[in-house]
Amino acid sequence: MRRSGPILIVLIGVLALIVDFVPRLKVPDIIGTGSGRTVETKLGLDLQGGISVEYRVLPAGGKTPDAGALATVRDIIERRVNSTGVAEPLVVTQGTDRIVVELPGATDRAAIEALVGQTGRLDFVPIPSGTVTPQEGSTIDESQLHPLFSGDQVASAAIGVDSRTNGRAVDFTLRSEGAKRFADYTAAHIGESFAIVLDSRVISAPTIQSAIAGGNVQITQSSTIGGFPLADATNLVTVLKYGSLPFPVQELSNTTIAPTLGDQFLQRSILAGLVGIGLVMLFMLLHYRLPGAVATGALIYYALVVFAIFRLIPVTLTLAGIAGFVLSVGMAVDANILIFERSKEELRLGKSLPQAIEAGFSRAWNSILDSNVSSLITASILYFFGSSVIQGFALVLIIGVLTSMFTAITVTRTILRILVGRTWARRARLYGVTSEEFVARPSGRRPLRREAGSGV
Repeated sequence: MRRSGPILIVLIGVLALIVDFVPRLKVPDIIGTGSGRTVETKLGLDLQGGISVEYRVLPAGGKTPDAGALATVRDIIERRVNSTGVAEPLVVTQGTDRIVVELPGATDRAAIEALVGQTGRLDFVPIPSGTVTPQEGSTIDESQLHPLFSGDQVASAAIGVDSRTNGRAVDFTLRSEGAKRFADYTAAHIGESFAIVLDSRVISAPTIQSAIAGGNVQITQSSTIGGFPLADATNLVTVLKYGSLPFPVQELSNTTIAPTLGDQFLQRSILAGLVGIGLVMLFMLLHYRLPGAVATGALIYYALVVFAIFRLIPVTLTLAGIAGFVLSVGMAVDANILIFERSKEELRLGKSLPQAIEAGFSRAWNSILDSNVSSLITASILYFFGSSVIQGFALVLIIGVLTSMFTAITVTRTILRILVGRTWARRARLYGVTSEEFVARPSGRRPLRREAGSGV
């Protein structure tokens, strides 16, 4: 490990610099589509601005939504929001009947609210012969709704291709009951229209061109060159797949955070973090001299590696997340302080500089491990059982603690091993001890200071 250590440290550092500073870097998207994605820094709603909407799930049909129903509503809304392309949307449940939707960086408020707010019943409604076909976006009186079947009969939906024009189309498949009803209806009403209605609002009103058997339906738009516009096709597919909810929802609040306000939060957070880390580095330099300088370099290395991990995963940074990062920096310094203080004690006991450094790392390791494992356990509990804000804080803290253990033990130790072999580095004042304490003494001689806890 001693020979491969510097190589590993340099390799990780170079990779971190590439991830941190190379623009438009592409990496495989293992979690997502697998086709690759651009590495970027994800900012949360409080830093980037956006929209936050809170809903309450209401009882329906004499039934009160339980935890399972609340999770189902959350999942459906989350899939809808994800289909809009908003970066890192957050949909979470709160209490027994609340759902909070946060959309960082959302700019088209009207479009987002229209999609998220469509939370009721999806119906396929016949349009009687001789009746004017309703326009998309218009509203149908509930008393005039006579659905052929509801959205629960839609098995799947996707963007397809019109075989006649090669234009964009929307394909969906019906379940057995819906397929039979639609086959019977379309065979008897060729040339007429039917409407896809969500919350009494017409989403689409296509014309039946032929009998549709088997439940495989395609909606085309020949009036537009190339078929459906991509945004319209995506919205229609989203409505077909995730249109119906088991319970209605009521919007309680709608908050918009301006990007300029988010920028102010971000600038102040970065400034506060830099000031805090700068003061920590100054303390280490003044109190621990050369080891403190090594620890300062390791902290810079730590920050670069952690930021690279944030961009690779990616982690959505919020104010709470930045607080977790600063806290993890303090824990990384704690590890170095334990090591350096133990090394001083070893020097005072008569050991040579290389021996004292190695003993300092070895004997401080148990304390470092115990404290970090305790922090990891606490952070894990917060991550799995806390709210969304707490989860962001906990995730950043977990990443920071794991990385700090690597930098405090491996990076700092490797650099100190290299330095103590240099003649210029073997000076007492560089380690905060006196010349008498620094000089190694033969084994068997009494130490200059008694070890803590020894007899008198």
